[in-house]
Amino acid sequence: MGANCRSARASSGRPSSSTAARHSCWNKTRPANSHSAWRPAMLKGHPQLTRNGELKHLLTVEGLPRAIVTHILDTAEQFVSVTDREVKKVPLLRGKSVFNLFFENSTRTRTTFEIAAKRLSADVLNLNINASSTSKGESLLDTINNLSAMHADMFVVRHAQSGAPYLIAQHCAPHVHVINAGDGRHAHPTQGLLDMYTIRHHKQDFTKLTVAIVGDILHSRVARSDIHALTTLGVPEVRAIGPRTLLPSGLEQMGVRVFHDMNEGLRGVDVIIMLRLQNERMGGALLPSAGEYFKRYGLTAERLALARPDAIVMHPGPMNRGVEIDSAVADGPQSVILEQVTFGIAVRMAVMSIVAANND
Repeated sequence: MGANCRSARASSGRPSSSTAARHSCWNKTRPANSHSAWRPAMLKGHPQLTRNGELKHLLTVEGLPRAIVTHILDTAEQFVSVTDREVKKVPLLRGKSVFNLFFENSTRTRTTFEIAAKRLSADVLNLNINASSTSKGESLLDTINNLSAMHADMFVVRHAQSGAPYLIAQHCAPHVHVINAGDGRHAHPTQGLLDMYTIRHHKQDFTKLTVAIVGDILHSRVARSDIHALTTLGVPEVRAIGPRTLLPSGLEQMGVRVFHDMNEGLRGVDVIIMLRLQNERMGGALLPSAGEYFKRYGLTAERLALARPDAIVMHPGPMNRGVEIDSAVADGPQSVILEQVTFGIAVRMAVMSIVAANND
């Protein structure tokens, strides 16, 4: 990318005064290998299911039968009421040890997994990665083997490398279950599932919806999981909206309609899922500036008005107000962003209780 195309990470101030430079930035093609980063070859065909077709690990939404996805959502619905009880616990994981292994920073995901495990009556250990032996050079599998020797029953794993949860699932003890809490650009299955729960809660019938995913789809594991979940559940039209530099190749082959014009892409949609700019995963300058990005792809009240009047606005967090979403929309009556967080506890309770019950 040319010298005039500055990264939004490096420059959040005024956009370049050169219209030609800005135009060349927005229309530059995506990296040639962008789609391969979204689809790690090592991940294909790894079994999440037992020989009886039951869910033993949750590593990705891709390839999950609709019946299992629906079962998770139905189970989560039963757990939503637990939060309204005076005693917010059920004994389904009593005596089980759940290890949260977060090799990347997290607030919502790590906290809601911890709450979910404790509400299922599990014993929870949050590994401090910075203070663990991995910081001294210990390999990932050696760390897992040592934790398994402490009689772990479940690993909840977030890792910067796509495929790390798969590697753990392949090498852990037969009785141990692995849940992917986000791996690289590849997948974030529980976020995808809680997004589906939120949509179903408000819209009921997936087969009548048009859903738009907006923003940095190239670097987003959430977008990938959402797309697979939406198509599995029968959504007839999924749209991806963003600049060419932030959309992976191959979206059309996944049944997704691609839009580079925000206004055109939002017309008549029922659900809008906004994504943040994943600056930490950008290898170079892919945007003119954060300010210019907001002008073209930020969700404002005026743009929201192009969607259906009862459209809902979602965001997996963390939000960057004034970059991908305006505060008036994020805090407005059509926003269900905080509901996503609340429902995330019930969905993660559902996933943990289901996988814990299934062994080969």
